[in-house]
Amino acid sequence: MTVFILVAGVFTGAGVWQETAARLAAAGGEAYAVPLTGVDAGRPAASAGVGLETHIEDVIAAIDAVGAAPGREIVLVGHDYGIHPVLGAADRRPQHVARVVYLDCGMPRNGVPALAAVPDQVLRAQLTDRAQRDELEGELAPPSGAGWQRWGSTAGLSVAALERLGALAAPQPLGTLLQPLRLTGAAAAVPSTGVLCTRNGVSVDVVQQLADLGDPVMAALADPRVTFFELPTGHWPMLSCPAALADVLLRAAAGEGRRLRPVGAAATPAHLRPFPLEVPELPRDRRDHVDLYISDAKGPRPAVVFVHGGPVPAGARPAPRDWPTLVGYARLAAAEGLAGVTLNHRLHDVGDFERAAADVAAAVELVRADPRVDADRVALWFFSGGGLLTADWLREPPAWLRCLAATYPILAPLPNWGLSDGRFHPVGALAQAGALPVVLLRAGRETPEIAATVEAFVTASKECGAHLELVDVPNGRHGFETLDATEETRSALRHAMRSVVTHLTG
Repeated sequence: MTVFILVAGVFTGAGVWQETAARLAAAGGEAYAVPLTGVDAGRPAASAGVGLETHIEDVIAAIDAVGAAPGREIVLVGHDYGIHPVLGAADRRPQHVARVVYLDCGMPRNGVPALAAVPDQVLRAQLTDRAQRDELEGELAPPSGAGWQRWGSTAGLSVAALERLGALAAPQPLGTLLQPLRLTGAAAAVPSTGVLCTRNGVSVDVVQQLADLGDPVMAALADPRVTFFELPTGHWPMLSCPAALADVLLRAAAGEGRRLRPVGAAATPAHLRPFPLEVPELPRDRRDHVDLYISDAKGPRPAVVFVHGGPVPAGARPAPRDWPTLVGYARLAAAEGLAGVTLNHRLHDVGDFERAAADVAAAVELVRADPRVDADRVALWFFSGGGLLTADWLREPPAWLRCLAATYPILAPLPNWGLSDGRFHPVGALAQAGALPVVLLRAGRETPEIAATVEAFVTASKECGAHLELVDVPNGRHGFETLDATEETRSALRHAMRSVVTHLTG
């Protein structure tokens, strides 16, 4: 007999699990949704306040109530914030736990509070300041209506389900978010399953890519005891698709699921495969965090600065400026008589866009100061998650910026990125771009979440009369240069480069 102990996320208590728990029971399992102290009506807060340790004790009590009964196998399920008390409890009762399920949540680390996983970065900064002053008492009011989108994608929720989410919501005790999680490492031996809600921006393929990039935390997920499932919904699957969620939990308990390919098992990871076009083997000229590729032509020439995507783990080796795709683009630009430039920026986490933007701005100034470069003729070319960095340049394009290009870009923050201050929102910035030409390479087989940001950008360009040129790769996926090295891809790359050259030299 499998007993599922279900722990809800921020602002939500045991009530959100009602339908999922009923389906688990109907399939022959047992399900117990843990009432959390200070959140659920039946568990009022004590006078001393509520912290993460309080909720860990709530989960331990549930484990102990089941653990004494023979023949029962416990599966702990933590959604969102709920993974923090789940891991804390599993760390203290590892002998009683058969599996931990991470339901659309992060991977908490020892000594790090749940605050680190709060997606709204403005709120996170405010609460961090409060934690530094040791002000742990009080509550955080739940959102309402469209405000839930700041905490995760509401995709898949009907109007009634969203209203129910609001009706079930309760204030979150601040101590549960500000108190650090303490782990001994005992829970690391417990098998685990990640259930990823793809409409919230993460898929198994994304996790595999992060592992391939050299992130040691992600690489550890290639352990055969770790499995994965995907649900094509938003952040609250217990309300949007409880039957599908119950089925996945049952399969996870049975040890099913997709497993990551061990790092190094593939012949070549996608980001290290060759550039699909023949380009000259020009040497690089390395200056700080910038590499220049320049042909032997005399005199200053226009430059194209290629800005990689992300987030990319800080320890990724080789670093992005040495990836074959970026080097290939730079050498292709050099073959056209331009200066091709690659760089490294510090977009290692979704909270790093400000410092990544500063890195790009510094790289541009370094390039413009080079005597081999025409400082009045520069183009910026962005990729993937780096697409959000276009917003600054669209909002106030300098006179020397002759063209902006983007390849399979993300052009609005994804739901779980928490970028609510408006700075890195290219769709909103486009109306201020004026006559700046924008060349956009669009992947026809883009993931729905990213494709929606691109379509919003295209719609905005029509509404404001922006100078947008679309270069479509109908059968291309995100990363099509290496994933889909077809003649269609090669033709699109040549077309886009010709357009950028024209804007720089015309």
